[in-house]
Amino acid sequence: MPLAESDRRLVEAELGRDPTRAEAALFENLWSEHCAYRSSRPLLSAFTTDSDDVVVGPGDDAAVVSVPGTDQLVTFGVESHNHPSYVDPYDGAATGVGGIVRDTLSMGAYPIALADALYFGGFSRDHSRYLLDGVVEGISDYGNAIGVPTVTGSTQFHDGYEGNPLVNVACVGLVTEDRLVTAAAKEPGNKLVLVGNATGRDGLGGASFASEDLAEDAETEDRPAVQVGDPYTEKLLVEANEALVDEDLLQAARDLGAAGLGGASSELVALGDLGAHIDLAKVHQREPNMNALEILLAESQERMCYEVRPEDVDRVRKIAERFDLGCSVIGEVTDGNYVCKFEGETVVDAPAEFLADGAPMNDLEREEPSEPETDLPDIDVEEAFDAVLSSPNTASKRWVYRQYDHEVGNRTLRRPGDDAAELALHEVAEAGGEDTALAFSAGSNPNWTDSSPYRGAYATAVENATNLAAVGAEPLAAVDCLNGGNPEKPDVYGEFAAAVDGLADGCRAVDAPVVGGNVSLYNDSNAGPVPPTTTLAMLGVRQGYDAPGMAAAGEGDLVLVGGHDETLGGSEYLAQFDGSAPFPDVEDSSVEAVRTAATHDATLAVHDVSDGGLAVTLAEMVKESAGVEVDVPSVGALFSEAPGRAVVETTDAGALRDVVDASVVDLGEATGDGVLSLAVAGESVDYDFQAIVDARRVLERELD
Repeated sequence: MPLAESDRRLVEAELGRDPTRAEAALFENLWSEHCAYRSSRPLLSAFTTDSDDVVVGPGDDAAVVSVPGTDQLVTFGVESHNHPSYVDPYDGAATGVGGIVRDTLSMGAYPIALADALYFGGFSRDHSRYLLDGVVEGISDYGNAIGVPTVTGSTQFHDGYEGNPLVNVACVGLVTEDRLVTAAAKEPGNKLVLVGNATGRDGLGGASFASEDLAEDAETEDRPAVQVGDPYTEKLLVEANEALVDEDLLQAARDLGAAGLGGASSELVALGDLGAHIDLAKVHQREPNMNALEILLAESQERMCYEVRPEDVDRVRKIAERFDLGCSVIGEVTDGNYVCKFEGETVVDAPAEFLADGAPMNDLEREEPSEPETDLPDIDVEEAFDAVLSSPNTASKRWVYRQYDHEVGNRTLRRPGDDAAELALHEVAEAGGEDTALAFSAGSNPNWTDSSPYRGAYATAVENATNLAAVGAEPLAAVDCLNGGNPEKPDVYGEFAAAVDGLADGCRAVDAPVVGGNVSLYNDSNAGPVPPTTTLAMLGVRQGYDAPGMAAAGEGDLVLVGGHDETLGGSEYLAQFDGSAPFPDVEDSSVEAVRTAATHDATLAVHDVSDGGLAVTLAEMVKESAGVEVDVPSVGALFSEAPGRAVVETTDAGALRDVVDASVVDLGEATGDGVLSLAVAGESVDYDFQAIVDARRVLERELD
């Protein structure tokens, strides 16, 4: 895609001449929607991005947040690799993992956990299963090989993703203040050093490719724009980066992702209000006869750009050699323009800030989204329960996460499949502090935002906060991956804007500052635009490692903290039976009450209400040795997905009511027979544990 004529005129006015071929391509990539957020940046001011715990907010490769009461800092970031995962699901997803891990390295941090949020077309379609299989294998092979556990996430199916799946990956890293590195160049005269894989021709034009609608022939025609990953080199890069930080050899760092070397190096010096002089011929290459444009814009993976003091260059080179990584001194930081030369010719000479941050913002029309009509089906309770329980959206995702090594690193306190993952911060206890755990949740439900973009996105924040609350954790920070269709369509942009506002308001309501994120637009194909998809990854913190699980113990009473909700908008129940309704208003959710219940002495189990409603929550609490016997007032109460509520098993419901500032409704009791017994408005449903397991093994049954 050539540089737009209006952009070319701006570039010509700034440079006072026609841009070179390399300059035009660099501006086209750096000013693309993928890099410059031209359609979304005007909306992002809606988010609250700071708190007492935020050390580095939006704008760097990853955010940095302090863990209260400790000397530990946590890095947090999220990446999308949507278009590449359609064209080549394996490499597209794998390199998404690699990119977000290198964002973590850029901050001087060591990656400790991953989360994936995946969205595909209808599960019954062969193409959706093909994409699912390739994406999961790519994430698994890359994450497992580099030794970073994938501990949580979500997998959703919706017809809106048929022509454009979404692959969003979040990463958490650990660092201390004395080891923290940022992406802002520090001083003229320092050297720019490229460490990692040799540069090839893969991924050329990836940033501009990600800023276009997917064409019908994208799987063949756009294959060269997809990067190819090498996780074993990434593992070496992880360890080399740690060694470089150990010896305080890095002044600044930026990973090479979108727009390749040109993007990383120009952004690094622009953040420091500086410039650079780069000799592209000095970049170590793996293919012959590469030209300046290819070297500048190739998105070959597993590469880092470092700012290094001149006296430290030899030591950096020796560490790179120890880990069998390529190392090139490609130039130096200056106080002038960003200049690239190749074989004696100047191919780029432009102000770095203009390159990295000079793109004009788009002023786009938007249509306010309309609310769906209310059309509720009248379905037999047992038939509805069967359909919802066995839906691919609410079914067990064990087929996905069993392929991931979720325990490598010896921090995982809770396996995938629960409300939130938990990670032990052993460093705190080793320093004499109290046992401290991070809680981690990630995901979004497209049925919610498709029904009502604002309220559905608001509910996404509430849902992730409730996941943390169910394990007794307080929100620390969140990062978002905002996915939408073609913003040039007023109806699509209106829905996207409403979803952004809803997510911002929801995160404020649950006290989770949004410290970073990613925007992916033009997720549009011949099948139409994707639903506005507000993936949220949220981190929380709790003292102690002992939190209640979600499975019933079989020994207490069952109560619903937050009370019943009978609204069905956005629910799997309506999706199964072609109904419709607006999504419920969840501004008065009971997240804090759920957290209080989770930390109460009489609590035996906690499980939040979300996808599939109370029906799926109760089914997931049943195990072979423990069942539930529950009375629910209506079909609406059984299948409503209004978040911010949780089922709690307690040995003292009265004491729980005394401390919880929310409605607490009696549901029934936990039993020791492994049977789910439901009474719903005069109808009864009974399932034993094995029947529940069989119903929920949809993915395994169809994909194994």
